[in-house]
Amino acid sequence: MNRVDDPHDDLAIDARLVLRHAAARLAEEFAGVFGAETIERFLLSSYDQFAGRATVTTFLPLLAERFARQRLRALARVEGKVVDGRPVVLFLCVHNAGRSQMALGFFTRHAGERAVAWSGGSTPGVEVNPAAVAAMAERGIDISAEFPKPWTDEIVRAADVVVTMGCGDACPIFPGKRYEEWELDDPAGLDLADVRPIRDEIERRILTLLAELGVATTTTAPV
Repeated sequence: MNRVDDPHDDLAIDARLVLRHAAARLAEEFAGVFGAETIERFLLSSYDQFAGRATVTTFLPLLAERFARQRLRALARVEGKVVDGRPVVLFLCVHNAGRSQMALGFFTRHAGERAVAWSGGSTPGVEVNPAAVAAMAERGIDISAEFPKPWTDEIVRAADVVVTMGCGDACPIFPGKRYEEWELDDPAGLDLADVRPIRDEIERRILTLLAELGVATTTTAPV
């Protein structure tokens, strides 16, 4: 991973070690799908996505691995290396810290393994909105381990439906995709009481979307 001309040579030794282990795990997971060079390229570029705006660098290699895994799964779908028939939905907002994270949480809860969902932001924030985390926790959904991340071409290309929430012209437009714009208040700066109505509207729309996609749900929204 550390060639002579590698711009990542200035990484701390412990970070390089963690990234090396991450590359090995990804290589094992995607064996027969992608080669080591592709995996390394995605891992290092994912690291760069977070390194430029991180205030705390301790978890950068872990975030890079998680994001690289998502991107590689998306690329596998784009290239037809994974064809499982499950619809893929991408939720996009500005900071990927509130609305899109709550949408992802509800989608995962109600769809289970019957569909795939990702989220991203046009200008990713530093952390998930604490009020959004608290609001989702009231519904028994933990999004505290999620993290703001950008969208990438392969992730958008892999999606069947792209749901945008306020990112306007910054949101990517790819031909052949189904796009929906959900006009929802931005929970940034709001307290928990004001986030709850946004949360509830997102859940209502998620259930409607799943029904339109023909994805069976094993849970229902509270009355």
